[in-house]
Amino acid sequence: MRAEQNELITRIGPGTPCGAVHRSYWQPVALVDEFDARLDPRMQSRAVKAVRALGQDFVLFRDAAGTWGLLDKDCPHRGADLSFGRDEGDGLRCPFHGWKFDVNGKCLDTPAEPDSLRMCDRVRARSYPVIEKSGIVFAWLGAEGSTPPPFPAFDCFTAPSTHTFAFKGMWNANWLQCVEVGIDPAHPSFLHRFLFDEPLEGIGENAAGKQFRSASAGTVGGEHWPMTRIMREFHQPDISWEPAPWGMRVTALRPMTEDLTHVRVTQSVFPHTFVIPLSETLTITQMHLPVDDEHTYWFTVFTSFAGPVDKEAMRNQRLKYISLPDYLPNSGRHNNWGFNGAEQRTTTYLGMGEDDINVHDQWAVESMGAIADRTREHLGTSDRIIIANRRALLKAIDDVKAGRPAPYLADASQAAAMTGPDTVDGIAPAGEWGTWWKEQARAKRDHAPWTAKPVAAETQ
Repeated sequence: MRAEQNELITRIGPGTPCGAVHRSYWQPVALVDEFDARLDPRMQSRAVKAVRALGQDFVLFRDAAGTWGLLDKDCPHRGADLSFGRDEGDGLRCPFHGWKFDVNGKCLDTPAEPDSLRMCDRVRARSYPVIEKSGIVFAWLGAEGSTPPPFPAFDCFTAPSTHTFAFKGMWNANWLQCVEVGIDPAHPSFLHRFLFDEPLEGIGENAAGKQFRSASAGTVGGEHWPMTRIMREFHQPDISWEPAPWGMRVTALRPMTEDLTHVRVTQSVFPHTFVIPLSETLTITQMHLPVDDEHTYWFTVFTSFAGPVDKEAMRNQRLKYISLPDYLPNSGRHNNWGFNGAEQRTTTYLGMGEDDINVHDQWAVESMGAIADRTREHLGTSDRIIIANRRALLKAIDDVKAGRPAPYLADASQAAAMTGPDTVDGIAPAGEWGTWWKEQARAKRDHAPWTAKPVAAETQ
């Protein structure tokens, strides 16, 4: 890749071509949990939070009626920081001169100005559409006056609150390398390789990194095969992709015998989301908010197709590795991501712990540098998803620059197709895997206590 292309696809600030693409999509800007006083005592006195997204600074707050508001952080009067504003229930009042704004940016008061000037009739704070879904606050950061696309009716957003759990964390790296690690079907065989397997029982749905450790890939000759064994023993997957309304459906086949093939179907949701199976009944939908060019918040929604999730347990397990209130990882470059050479020889391929495989991805992302230098890469056949995604991104940049609409989720005409998307992970009859995975996805959906019938269009 040429250096100018790498610049083009990584820079996301105001006025950049790639930033214009991102502003065509809903962006996750905060967890609802960030406004829970039990988790952040500062929220007890004022439900106000500074937020940074796409290289811009905002203030997110909730008024006394529970309505969300997202405004530019600089006060329209003289530019003071509204994230320090007085929370007065019906709006934020800037402490500099007392100007007050509601969740829609309407000016409610300019107390130092004569009433006859009617300043409030002529001044507004820039506000942004906000929607709450599955424990995440999403914002539309497009041009003022533009219309956001319909919000996708994906499983993670339509499942009841009892069956979803949202969490997030910071990675000190550019958004694109975060996405590219997640959509890469080959890396689990190496980055997440365990040198021995553990029993498949005894670890519940709500465990943290050990979900991968305890997941079953299916049965061979009456024997349950751990996912870790599949990834370790069959490390040259046949990778392919098909276009989907949201981006790409990705298939990785790992032939095991003449009769059996391991099938993993995942989804790449343009521009920065992937959907993967974590177990037979639990999926992960992970979005990557470009905070600025060198920092990314990943937002994950765990969706259960079986029983309710234990949110408290899931949160507490993850708090061992991520510190509140800013959701910063405890591991990083400062401590070599917890690397242990003895563990690398005896237990894991990477040597960075067994319990939290999220740190494995963090190392891969951050060790490339804040913005990866793609001019030095040597891509192979296992990188075909990475190549396809970059081509899609470059085309989207060209389209938006030329005044054409952004694709996939930004295309309102495709809204009805934004359901599912289905994933599967298991052992299939080798010659029938294409039918098998759709049947498995349909069965999972049919047996879920909350899904509407008929099944998602993708598997029909």
